Amino acid sequence: MSSGKQVWMVAGFSVLAALIVGAGFAFTAANTVPASKAGEGVGTITGYNIASVHYVLNAADATKVDSTTFTLDSEPVAGSTIKVRLDSAGSTWYTCTNTGVNVTCNTTSPAATATAANQLQVVVAQ
Repeated sequence: MSSGKQVWMVAGFSVLAALIVGAGFAFTAANTVPASKAGEGVGTITGYNIASVHYVLNAADATKVDSTTFTLDSEPVAGSTIKVRLDSAGSTWYTCTNTGVNVTCNTTSPAATATAANQLQVVVAQ
């Protein structure tokens, strides 16, 4: 083969190779990755000061406690869980609701009794 033909063949193969490589890049799928976050941090956990505790007795049977009300020293974050237990040996936790710092806990199901009530344990969690 003459050197002129060899140059044209090498040039032709080079152009063909470049077209194939270029076409391969053109048809490569692209991935879309959304922004994300990761991290680590430390925050202080503080408690609440409870004040103005009041027990509402049942009108028909004063041995039963219908509800407990109290105030917190600051308003819990919206959606926080607030619960109370009145009997240190019992396993019943009553669900509470709050309006600002004012908390009300319905203690009728099961009925809390004044006789068994020996402590007020309050749990507030975000």
